Amino acid sequence: MGATLMATTSILLCSGLAAVISSTYNIKKPINDALYGAHGEFMVALKYVTMLLVLLASFMCHSLSIRFINQVNFLINCPPESMVTCEYVSELLERGFTLNAVGNRIFYSALPLMLWIFGPVLVFLCTITMMPMLYNLDLVFGNMNKEKMDDIANGV
Repeated sequence: MGATLMATTSILLCSGLAAVISSTYNIKKPINDALYGAHGEFMVALKYVTMLLVLLASFMCHSLSIRFINQVNFLINCPPESMVTCEYVSELLERGFTLNAVGNRIFYSALPLMLWIFGPVLVFLCTITMMPMLYNLDLVFGNMNKEKMDDIANGV
């Protein structure tokens, strides 16, 4: 469900961004140089296209994740006599979860890119804020898995 939500959000943001890019209105212009940064026609186009490509990459990762997890849902119900092995099903499940994690990371990187439209100062502040949060997310799961493995090995 999470991958479906993120894929839907990514493609929705892509369509909204495509509408802004193709609009003839002056919406594409950032707020009167609110912060420092280049706001020429080429730079504005580069910023929007970069953000569009990042959101499309996130959508592709989440879509593939949904595909792998759905395939696992079908294959997990196969009888033991079939040609499907447990290793194959677990490999598909791991691919699905990996693609979901990669898609989430790509989606998270779109936030600093969105702020890049207004200037580099907000990008810097957002990046400085997001790095410790993402690091702690990885560290917590890494330590938790290691602790569980140690408990299992010790018979606790």
